[in-house]
Amino acid sequence: MRNALDRRRIDKAPAARARAYILSAVVSPVLKQIGLALRTLNPEEVRALADRPLTFGVLAADETAAADIHDFLVPRDLPPAETAAAAACILRVAAEEDFARTAVGFSEPGVPHPAHYYAFDALNPAAAVRALLDDHEDDQLAIGRRFPGFRGAVSERLIWKVAKENTMFTAATSLPNVVPSLISLPWAVGEFASDTAFLTMNQVRMALLLAAAHDREIGYGEQVAEIGSIVAAAFGWRALARQAVSKVPGGGGLISKGLIAFAGTYAVGRGLEQWFRRGRRLTRAERNAFYRDAYRNGRAVVEEIVKRAAGRAAIAPGSA
Repeated sequence: MRNALDRRRIDKAPAARARAYILSAVVSPVLKQIGLALRTLNPEEVRALADRPLTFGVLAADETAAADIHDFLVPRDLPPAETAAAAACILRVAAEEDFARTAVGFSEPGVPHPAHYYAFDALNPAAAVRALLDDHEDDQLAIGRRFPGFRGAVSERLIWKVAKENTMFTAATSLPNVVPSLISLPWAVGEFASDTAFLTMNQVRMALLLAAAHDREIGYGEQVAEIGSIVAAAFGWRALARQAVSKVPGGGGLISKGLIAFAGTYAVGRGLEQWFRRGRRLTRAERNAFYRDAYRNGRAVVEEIVKRAAGRAAIAPGSA
């Protein structure tokens, strides 16, 4: 009996050594890089953007039009406390000087309005939302935090932007003669600037931004569960990306690697949005569906990013 137990211990020794090697040679260095990268994030900056003062104007001569705008900004199923907080940030324009008291606003269609107001059609609210957010990107966190009607559009923009940034970084670090600084991201430098560390850090930044847009508390402690799941998933995305050859002539492998970065980040973002908005996690099937859709629909975006990065790589330093 004892000899059998000894044999089992011997048989398990190589596997145990392999696990220890993976932890020490692969996992630990990557976790260290991720930790260093996360130090460059400042939740206070996100909080400051979300907390910036903002008054939203409503310009309407017709009471039904005014009610349509109000119902979009403050849905009727909101809890009383959230309804009161949002309503306190809305100003019904009654005089010319009220325009100067508002950062942005919606107007009844056909009513003359200043440039920072946008005609709101209750049958097609997305058009006014898109125009407003296009012109006032710096206010989107404050707008989303105060007005639930904007949160879906703000979330989509944040997720899309971070997914593109991660694709750009992947392309930049996979081609010769291209450095991460071409992305103009201040954290894409230093000893932690590996694909895994950067992509993970940027996904954590996305978690903070989405929390802010949904009026959640912002910080490492407040989002510890979300951050933990992002870090844990990082090794899965890393394994997928390593299967795609990043330096293949013509960019075939690089496009695949970029698509993994894009689709993985997009799926993470949609999962975070679901949690912050509805308080539930995505099922595995839902997460996989978001990943497949982003992988398929993001190809044109990724190909354009890779094309631009490859164009820069073709210009070697000193060749001009």
